[in-house]
Amino acid sequence: MTARKPRSARKQALHLGVPKGSLQDATVRLFELAGYNLSVAPRSYFPDIDDPEISCMLIRAQEMARYVQQGVLDCGITGTDWVQECRAKVVEAADLEAPAWPRYRKVRWLLAVSERSPVRRVQDLEGLRIATEAVGITRRYLRRNGVKAEVEFSWGATEVKPPLLADAIVDVSDTGNSLRANGLRIVDTVLESTPRLIVNREAHADPWKRRKVERLALMLRGAINAAGRVGLMMNVRRRDLNAVLGVLPALGTPTIASLADENWVAVNTVVEETVVRDLLPELVEKGATGVVEYPLAKIVG
Repeated sequence: MTARKPRSARKQALHLGVPKGSLQDATVRLFELAGYNLSVAPRSYFPDIDDPEISCMLIRAQEMARYVQQGVLDCGITGTDWVQECRAKVVEAADLEAPAWPRYRKVRWLLAVSERSPVRRVQDLEGLRIATEAVGITRRYLRRNGVKAEVEFSWGATEVKPPLLADAIVDVSDTGNSLRANGLRIVDTVLESTPRLIVNREAHADPWKRRKVERLALMLRGAINAAGRVGLMMNVRRRDLNAVLGVLPALGTPTIASLADENWVAVNTVVEETVVRDLLPELVEKGATGVVEYPLAKIVG
């Protein structure tokens, strides 16, 4: 009979919560760009990942902070909104806002009413009824503004409730367009939120788990930093260098290296992909030659 390994000799694992729902596909893509193969099988709540030191579980973002706080999960990805809604005591390891990705952009919880509503400011909600999925956030917002109103949980389709089912709503949006399309008027921004990598406090105090989380956060942020950006490299005559640098937007200071011919230098930099179409012709006009555009996987540091 094979002897059982003592607990101290067993391989450690980091238990990671992957957000199910609107963030799921973007999260899988983010991990892929960060160098991890994360795959979710149909009807399975336990994604596979090609790191033997990480085990994954699909959890809705709304519940993630609670399970991380309890230690069911060592860490997970969710929005700051749900951390605040649960009032979870967790450690934030990384802000994962990615403006180039629709599902990882900053979102806003907006107070909205029907276009015909007399409500113009939060104080006008005194004694009225508000529907929202973020009950705790909304109640604390009302208290900060000295308003007493009824706040009820909304199970969905929140934007259709005013004016018959509720006097106002607090709903999440990145632009507010969906609210306006349903005949609603935005009164105020209750909260802004971005996706975060959060960590259980005890897990964060464990040196092995903390180092594992920090490395994971570094790779995720590196992939996000590279999103929507490309590298450019080119050769430039020294006499034209100032002219080229004058039109070259850069993530940081461009790298300039001498070439075998002392009259020429190589320039390497990172720019937003959206500017390349107009930038390349201008660089050539200023004297750049052999301009090469190349994709980026990660930008770290």
